[in-house]
Amino acid sequence: MLLNLLIGLPMTMLCLLLQAVMVALSLRRYIDYRHGLSRPSLGSTILTLSLVMLFMLFGNFLQMSIWAGLYVVLGEFETFAQALYFSGVTFSTLGYGDLVLSPPRQLLSALEAANGILMFGVSTAVLTAALGDVLKHYAQQRKTAQEP
Repeated sequence: MLLNLLIGLPMTMLCLLLQAVMVALSLRRYIDYRHGLSRPSLGSTILTLSLVMLFMLFGNFLQMSIWAGLYVVLGEFETFAQALYFSGVTFSTLGYGDLVLSPPRQLLSALEAANGILMFGVSTAVLTAALGDVLKHYAQQRKTAQEP
């Protein structure tokens, strides 16, 4: 169990760092782009929100790939594809159970699931912040347009 914690906790910290980088890059680009537009169109708003979503999804996929790489290195799966499938199911907390880690390594899947649910929560928060900003700017534009 201790060995799994010594392996899993640094992996979790690496994923937290990666997520922090993705959040910072995503929101900085979002703010730079959105505030560079005086009157964003519907198309630019859809594009901007879609790019934020894709960027956050890519960050989550990178984290699943890192966990999958660990499982291959530990000899839990023969192929990276199998490990990535298991990692995706675990990271998203679906947990189908068709593939499982060996008993000595099962704690790693619990750590990955905890990591994944936290990272999806962070991704949701980023999207909520971006959507809130879009709504705020839209409401300000409508108010300005209605003023005499």
